[in-house]
Amino acid sequence: MSEIARNRLMLVIALILAAIYLFPLYWMYVTALKTGSAMFATPPHFWPDDPQWGLYAEVWKSRNMAGYLWNSTVIALGSVCLICLLGIGCAYVLARYRNAWVDAGLFLILMLQVLPASLMITPIFVGFSQAGLLDTPRFAVILAVTAKSMPFFVVLVRASFMSVPIELEEAALVDGNSRVGAFFNIVLPLAKNGILVSAILIFMQAFGEFVYSKSLIQAADLQPASVGLYAFMGPNTNEWNSIMAYATIYVTPILAIFVLLQRRIVSGLTSGALK
Repeated sequence: MSEIARNRLMLVIALILAAIYLFPLYWMYVTALKTGSAMFATPPHFWPDDPQWGLYAEVWKSRNMAGYLWNSTVIALGSVCLICLLGIGCAYVLARYRNAWVDAGLFLILMLQVLPASLMITPIFVGFSQAGLLDTPRFAVILAVTAKSMPFFVVLVRASFMSVPIELEEAALVDGNSRVGAFFNIVLPLAKNGILVSAILIFMQAFGEFVYSKSLIQAADLQPASVGLYAFMGPNTNEWNSIMAYATIYVTPILAIFVLLQRRIVSGLTSGALK
């Protein structure tokens, strides 16, 4: 098989896999436009005959989506800011001062990422309750998300710092910079792409957080959009078009961010992979 034919075959396979992966997303958007009877039509329609565009406005108003999305944004931004504040220094130390103890510490950090949120929520709830943090529930969720997502951020940013040659820091020190000055003037600007991408990924993850928000936030006006979507569920749920419309409004901003920044995300994830 020639190289051109092989490339075309790989392209066809990639398109087929992409179609399979994206079909549920497409079906969510289409179902949001269907009437109640059209959703259960046999055979199913891949595009509604009478699209219900007004359902989006109805769901937006009736479900107070502006408030839900604002709470999700506050939790996501708060988590990203706190993780960046604490995690950048940790990642830099793990990248520059490498030995057996550092590798062991990194392994322990990665182990924290393995633990599911459902397993951690009970001790977190008890500890936050005793510390009085449940009086500020959104801040409690930000702390919980920070603890959960910090290992992922540290590992990614560490790779970005490792891609910056240490000789540049040494040259800055020779020129009269302090260690802190070399970090802020040399290392941080060169690693900013990886830090930005890691922050974006953390934001996406925190924007869809559910377990901590459902358990730690009791006031409905402080809950994020993920908990608002759960409010649709019940033993006699039949508003599937409204559920899909809500999910469409909820997911679209994150998809837009990912599409717009996909090149940076890929370059940030692969930074440090090559020497």
